[in-house]
Amino acid sequence: MDKIAVLIPCYNESKTIGKVVGDWKRVLPDAVVYVFDNNSNDGTDKIALGAGAIVNYEYQQGKGNVIRRMFREIDAECYVLVDGDDTYPAEFGQQMVKQILERKMDMVIGDRLSSTYAMQNKRRFHNFGNNLVKGTINRLFKCDIHDIMTGFRAFSFQFVKSFPVLSKGFEIETEMTIHAVDKNMAVENIIIEYRDRPEGSVSKLNTYYDGLKVLKTIGRLYKNYRPFEFFGHDCLRAACISRCYVFSRFVYLF
Repeated sequence: MDKIAVLIPCYNESKTIGKVVGDWKRVLPDAVVYVFDNNSNDGTDKIALGAGAIVNYEYQQGKGNVIRRMFREIDAECYVLVDGDDTYPAEFGQQMVKQILERKMDMVIGDRLSSTYAMQNKRRFHNFGNNLVKGTINRLFKCDIHDIMTGFRAFSFQFVKSFPVLSKGFEIETEMTIHAVDKNMAVENIIIEYRDRPEGSVSKLNTYYDGLKVLKTIGRLYKNYRPFEFFGHDCLRAACISRCYVFSRFVYLF
C-alpha cells in the first residue's frame, strides 16, 4: 500500500501534464504519482511517463469511469485527486495531505470559489453554475460545502473503498460530495488558489450539457439518500387533499 498516491485523470492534456507531474513529484517527493489516461490521442501518456508518472489506462470514456478504476486499483493511506490541466497549484498538496494523515479527515475539498476562481475563470456561466450547484446541495443535504465541482481533493482509504462510483462523467464530483455528507464523514474545506488553463489547453466540460447532468444527479441522489424528504412533500399534499375531500363529504352528508 502506498503512503500517498497522487491520482491524475487525463484526456488530451499533452500541453500541461508534464508540468503537473513534475510539480507533484517536487512538492510530495514520497508520493507515487499515477496518471490514468482516458483515450488521449495527443501523446499525453508518453509525456506523463517521461515525467516520471506511472501510467494506467481506462478505455470507457468519462471522468467518472476513470475515477472508478483509480479507486479500484490503487491502495493508499492518503489519495490526492487533481486534474491534469495545471489549474490547481501543487503547493497546496501538503496541507491537504496533513488533514488526511494527521487530522483523520475523510475528504478534503480544495475550495476555489472562496479565492481566485471568479477572476481566473473565463468561461461563461461557470461561476453561476458552480454557485447554483453549491447552494442546492447545501440546502437539500443541510451541509456547508464550499466548492462542489472542484477537481482538487484528498481522501482517506476508508472513503475511497466505501464509495460506490455510479457516475460516468463530470457528475462524479457531485456524487463524491453527497456520499461523504450522507455517510457523516469528516470533511474539511481548504481555500486554494486557482488559475485558468494556459493558452492552447481546452476544457472538456460542456457548460450546458454537463451542467444539466449534474442537476439531474443531485435530484437522483436526493431521492435515493433522502427518500422521505423527497417524497414527503408529495405525500403531504396528497394527505391534505384527501382530508379536504373527506371533510367536504362530511359537510355534504350532514
